Amino acid sequence: MRPGGPPGLKFLSRFGGESSISGHGGDPEAKTKQRKKKFKYLVLLLTFLAYACFHASRKPPSIVKSVLHPDPPSDQTSTTGWPPFDREDGTVKLGEIDLAFLVFYSLGMYVAGHLGDSLDLRVFLAGGMVGSGFFVALFGLGSFWNVHRFGFYFAVQAMAGLFQATGWPSVVAVVGNWFGKRKRGLIMGVWNAHTSVGNILGSVLAASVLDYGWGWSFLLPGALIAMAGVVVFLFLPAYPEDFGLPSPHRAPSASPSPSPSAVGLVAASRIPGVLPFALCLFFAKLVAYTFMYWLPFYLNQTEIGGERMSVRTAGMLSTVFDVGGIVGGVLAGYISDRVNARATTAAGFMFLSVPALFAYRSYGGASKATNVVLMLIAGSLVNGPYSLITTAVSADLGTHPSVNGDARALATVAAIIDGTGSAGAALGPLLTGVLSTRGWGQVFTMLAASAAAAGALLVFLVKAEISEMISHRPRHGPAPAEPLLGSSIS
Repeated sequence: MRPGGPPGLKFLSRFGGESSISGHGGDPEAKTKQRKKKFKYLVLLLTFLAYACFHASRKPPSIVKSVLHPDPPSDQTSTTGWPPFDREDGTVKLGEIDLAFLVFYSLGMYVAGHLGDSLDLRVFLAGGMVGSGFFVALFGLGSFWNVHRFGFYFAVQAMAGLFQATGWPSVVAVVGNWFGKRKRGLIMGVWNAHTSVGNILGSVLAASVLDYGWGWSFLLPGALIAMAGVVVFLFLPAYPEDFGLPSPHRAPSASPSPSPSAVGLVAASRIPGVLPFALCLFFAKLVAYTFMYWLPFYLNQTEIGGERMSVRTAGMLSTVFDVGGIVGGVLAGYISDRVNARATTAAGFMFLSVPALFAYRSYGGASKATNVVLMLIAGSLVNGPYSLITTAVSADLGTHPSVNGDARALATVAAIIDGTGSAGAALGPLLTGVLSTRGWGQVFTMLAASAAAAGALLVFLVKAEISEMISHRPRHGPAPAEPLLGSSIS
């Protein structure tokens, strides 16, 4: 292990831990494969943990919206609200808070992507997690310090967005450093469940302590991501070269992995497919993040089966959308692997989500059971392409032949795609804060139009994929069955 490797793993190696990581016996080639497989499992585990914590720390604002602005009050949690969000324009101010986070997240993403390709990913990711935890907790401390200045909450959310921007480019780049293209859609579809798992975890944590004061809904997730950041710093193996192992994208090098020659934003944006997928993600994340930030509020403010549910119940029920996201992410990854058509899969899901969104709005209030089923379907169709584009597509494009398959472009490409998508994520919640005052029907019309636009932006790529599939079909039989997940990461 080189001197720049994770200190936690170096500590374990001094006390006999290296043998458990490196493997025993056999010829050198078999031993190398065994070592690499174990490191891959560790990478998947720690990056999954890291990004689940990022998403968990983003959920508190959606859970506490109905407490900060109870209009009209529907349970016993709060009847007065929290100034300055308890006024008539409270929903607009809550939308502006979301906007502060997401705009600075989007802007920070472009810088973070280039930095991630230039600096040590392990240190960069860990620092971002600790910083994120600090500002998430600071927002909650406003409750205990009795802060009622809108500028305080706006500024804290903006800083939280900047630090959160370090997460996605870093984890995609780390995973890309260890995994080639083989069965990437399915592996990353399963791995990308961290987004939904994090949303569910954040919702449960924030709702579970709401009775003790809304500030605790921020302190708990903030502490969680900060502690996870320490674990990442100690144990994340960011580069195969740190352990004398070959990269799946280029020959092993004895030089330090972080290099100042990372691919620039302009060069990365010229990679074929980057801009269409980035613009598609703009609209896909607009829809996904509107649900993420406003679904609990919508459930609290809407009669379902003739009843209004409490803030806590609404927060818990909203996790069904994220459960659907897990299913959709895995399904989209699997399908795109089987047909070898990322754009066709993503576009198909987005077009199908349009009627699903209208169905949820029209029939979701019939009963709680109907609401759950329709929410599950909508979550699967909305988050499936979102998951596919931010994982397998970003990794494919980040190692495109135009950059000689160099994984040093991974974080930059991921930043361009997700940064553009995050601009849409900022716009959606802001528009929802305004449109919801005129009726939720307008909100769902906006969401359906955005989903249709996301699919339409991939039409030319879909045509190219279909043409390629048709041209290759006469010459080739059915694709041979691929090994299961455990074998594909060896």
